[in-house]
Amino acid sequence: MLFPTIDFAIFFGVVFVGNWLLARSPVKWKIFILASSYVFYAWYDWRFIFLLAASTLIYALAGWRISLSDSAKTRKLLLVATIVADLGLLGFFKYFDFGAATIDNLVNDLGIHGAPVALVNITVPVGISFFTFMAISYVVDIYHRKLEPSSLLDFAVYLSFFPHLLSGPIVRGSDLLPQIGRSERRNPREIDFPQAAVLIFGGLFKKVVISSYVSTAIVQPVFDSPSVHSAPEILLAAYGYAVQIYCDFSGYTDIAIGCALLLGFRFPQNFDAPYTARSVQDFWRRWHMTLSFWLRDYLYIPLGGNRGSRAATYRNIMITMLLGGLWHGAAWTFVIWGGIHGVAQCTGHWRRDRRVARGLPAQSDRPVAIWFQRLVTFHIVCFAWIFFDATTLNNAFTMVRRLFTTWGDAAPLVRLPVIATIVFSLSMQYVPASWITGAREVFARMTLVAKAATLATVLLVITTLGPPGVAPFIYYKF
Repeated sequence: MLFPTIDFAIFFGVVFVGNWLLARSPVKWKIFILASSYVFYAWYDWRFIFLLAASTLIYALAGWRISLSDSAKTRKLLLVATIVADLGLLGFFKYFDFGAATIDNLVNDLGIHGAPVALVNITVPVGISFFTFMAISYVVDIYHRKLEPSSLLDFAVYLSFFPHLLSGPIVRGSDLLPQIGRSERRNPREIDFPQAAVLIFGGLFKKVVISSYVSTAIVQPVFDSPSVHSAPEILLAAYGYAVQIYCDFSGYTDIAIGCALLLGFRFPQNFDAPYTARSVQDFWRRWHMTLSFWLRDYLYIPLGGNRGSRAATYRNIMITMLLGGLWHGAAWTFVIWGGIHGVAQCTGHWRRDRRVARGLPAQSDRPVAIWFQRLVTFHIVCFAWIFFDATTLNNAFTMVRRLFTTWGDAAPLVRLPVIATIVFSLSMQYVPASWITGAREVFARMTLVAKAATLATVLLVITTLGPPGVAPFIYYKF
């Protein structure tokens, strides 16, 4: 069930009404939201609701058992066993075929002839990475006494809550569980409707109009057949994919946050103008922030963070980014994508350390330097996107090779509307936040009729400019 569809509009309308009708009855409300979330998840493949239910039961019991143990050793063993089981389940669904194919290719390359490793062609459950990471953060926070275990019903709602279930944001228990378990009556008059409307309709415009157009006009043709396209087309496709994935993923996040807001919940922000970043490290403070902070808190810092030697810091960065790349997909293209970001962050650390050692600020604040930093960071990110979106390593390396060797070839896909859309989308990241806040306040002060007319006009524009049908969100496959 995709967000920008009639099916979801009907589903959400029913949930919205039931949500507020049952607001005075916490237990009935939780059961209703849980059932609705399972219907939403079953819409993709009903078989995987049993996986979600089993995961919920296992991690709820594990959190409860860890909290009750007074033995530090027992608590740690329980935590490790839970995380291993959690990642083992994720690994089976996402990485078994990848691992089997890699071993098979290695055996063949070594000239060892034997029975190949069997591929199972496993169907990856939608959203498994997101609810796995949420479950891990829950038990780890209980282990560190940062969170008390919740009831089984509360935890089930937390893990399956449909706005975040498929593609995030990765909401931690400390953020969402208090909202689920609060005892005071929720009041529909407290809904920030203007903000929710701006988020939902803005997200729809980004996904349905911008992301879809850029994808069909330049990105998909070039990435599908890079060997027949010239350097200008490949460069524009890399820029285009930067816009496509941002508008697609941030569009999903905006809709998810807006829907949650209409139901009385607040999710954390997930994007903050990432293409204005001045370094790759800064990029990850702005891109998919809930994943970035999750990797920082539950992987990078436990590895040692930057508390050790410079070499240890570089090692921890590389491990974090390589595993972050592999989290996105079972392919070497994702590993290379993570490696590029890891190397870029290590280089940035090294450069900042050198400047500080020379008595200079970590980064120059001169306007020319700031824009140069942004330009370099953006192009590193775009170069890495080539590997992220390429279907095979061969396609990725073909694009890189032709990017430097085919500047004299024809470029029929480099057209003014495509360039204008990409430039417009990137320039919007530099719009001051105060302008957006001001526009939202103007919308909030409108009469009900004016608000309805405004939203109807925006919806008309979206349906007019958008293509027939809607492609799944990119991050559904992760």
